[in-house]
Amino acid sequence: MRWRGRRGSRNIEDRRGRGGFGGRTVRIGGGRAGGTAKLGGFGLIIVLALGWFLGIDVTPLLSGGGQVVSGVPTQTRPISEAEQQEAQFVSVVLADTEEVWADLFQRQVGRAYDPATLVLYSGVTQSPCGGASGATGPFYCPADGKIYLDTEFFTTMERQLGARGDFAAAYVVAHEVAHHVQQELGFLGEANAIRRRVSEGESNAISVRIELQADCYSGIWARAAQQRFGTLEPGDVDEAVNAARRIGDDHLAERAGRVPMPHTFTHGTSEQRSRWFTTGWETGDMAACDTFGTDRL
Repeated sequence: MRWRGRRGSRNIEDRRGRGGFGGRTVRIGGGRAGGTAKLGGFGLIIVLALGWFLGIDVTPLLSGGGQVVSGVPTQTRPISEAEQQEAQFVSVVLADTEEVWADLFQRQVGRAYDPATLVLYSGVTQSPCGGASGATGPFYCPADGKIYLDTEFFTTMERQLGARGDFAAAYVVAHEVAHHVQQELGFLGEANAIRRRVSEGESNAISVRIELQADCYSGIWARAAQQRFGTLEPGDVDEAVNAARRIGDDHLAERAGRVPMPHTFTHGTSEQRSRWFTTGWETGDMAACDTFGTDRL
């Protein structure tokens, strides 16, 4: 993906290195800053799978562990050059999603798109959906319309999950933005309201439909980004499809040495995730991403 030297988003809130749960809004990438389940997107299933795979206790991570005094983490540190590059990358991808979805909303929905804010943090932070640890993976919080991301997760994807390449990382950002798109369209709030009233198994099944639609929307974004900016390089789409496969519920369970149990799936199988991303990529049509109205996931 050709991203260097391109415009970044104004909607970045940088909490890295300074500590503090309140965060600070800073300029990144040439612009000024503008659920209930706290582990959305890539969160809970990856934490559990990595815990099983690596043989570590992830309980402190799930509870947002870390030493905190009066609501403020005690440690501060400088931001490395590599982290700055990661922030620039995320900012450019986020800017691309903003342009793409603004255009798609006008053409396919007939109204304006209100973009999400992306919170960059390192280690631990707080959100209205609960505490976040860098080990829990990115997630979208419907309560404040923000995406929470520790870019260290990109390293985890590459080294532990085998999802390599910059467009695999772009897919992560696009997937979480897709949850905001769902929120804007009213799908996410309605689905989560139903999940609170049904059994755990039924709730999991609805969660799978939420995540697969976000994968499909990610594919739509990739197609539109290529048409609009021409920044994709050979192999980029393959990187995203591979990432979708690597984070399928069945694949993560198998890597952790466990038998996949479909009734516990919350994100979909490797085949489903890659297929729905491909559906979005091939059609570019939001109507084709109706995972809630199909009998075949």
